[in-house]
Amino acid sequence: MSISAEPSIDGYPLSFTPVLKRTLWGGRRLGEMLGKPLGPEQDYAESWEIVDHGDDQSIVDAGPLKGQSLAQILAERPEWLLGSDWEKQVGQTGASGGRFPLLLKYLDCNRVLSVQVHPDDAYARQMDPPDLGKTEAWYVVAAEPESLIYAGLKEGVDRQTLAEAVEAGQTEQVLHSFHPTPGDCVFIPAGTVHALGEGLIIAEIQQSSDTTFRLFDWNRVDAQGNARPLHIEPSLAVSDYQAGPAKPSSVDPSAEGWQSLVQCDKFTLRALSIGRRPIGGNGRCVILTVPHGTVVLQCGDEERELRTGQSLLIPASCAECQVEPTESSLLLAMGLPDETV
Repeated sequence: MSISAEPSIDGYPLSFTPVLKRTLWGGRRLGEMLGKPLGPEQDYAESWEIVDHGDDQSIVDAGPLKGQSLAQILAERPEWLLGSDWEKQVGQTGASGGRFPLLLKYLDCNRVLSVQVHPDDAYARQMDPPDLGKTEAWYVVAAEPESLIYAGLKEGVDRQTLAEAVEAGQTEQVLHSFHPTPGDCVFIPAGTVHALGEGLIIAEIQQSSDTTFRLFDWNRVDAQGNARPLHIEPSLAVSDYQAGPAKPSSVDPSAEGWQSLVQCDKFTLRALSIGRRPIGGNGRCVILTVPHGTVVLQCGDEERELRTGQSLLIPASCAECQVEPTESSLLLAMGLPDETV
């Protein structure tokens, strides 16, 4: 059957069933604060909202494309999903094969995460199997008063200094750290040594990659006394020793209109807290998520509410929509480079 004979998918934003991940540093707040459908376990760490990475696939949960994976939609409707330059956008995955190039997730940092670093595209393409590099950005949804973010090396820390600190078990001493507050945004380019601390809820936009080198894991062991593997040499090889500390920017909850948080060669990240604004309709796809509150989305004659923790993908072919956060709410919009929302 041809696409034209199927039920109309014009103006059809995609919603997906979240892919939930459990690790030793997870907890229960993805369900308690963001409404995710958790099981009985106590270690839910990540909710992958929009993903096309190997076996990890977002599955459409409503509408004409219900039951289809993001990979299937990209294979069958690439221009509908990504726009007329879809080959360029998918080409960002290089030797790893075509895939949707962005990944959105929420994280519940019930314990401090490992100190880690991600490679850039050139390094990741040489891996077996090849992958994308991983540039990412964090929006702080919630933070305890004593929570820390470790982001970047202190000024003057070179490879030898970092290697010596790791060997001495003093990695923390060479890392830049700060106490974040809700509304902070931190840009983490590939090569930035980093760790998320205990007590944080984070919304993260990143390249569609799961390539992580673990530099230090706070000397943790599992119930059998085994430590998680470290990747010290690859970490030292890909770390950026020139960038220095990564410092946060902040969303202004009193500002009207779109606030630009990150613009880089991998993605854009913007926030809207006050005002009704157009989005989409420009031949580019855009990802929406609501870290807190409620946002009204109108696409054509259809109006829906997006509640805390809900995410959508607006395909490139959709007509212009309107979005408006209600009082004390926030919308994050993420897209591919050169997008104007």
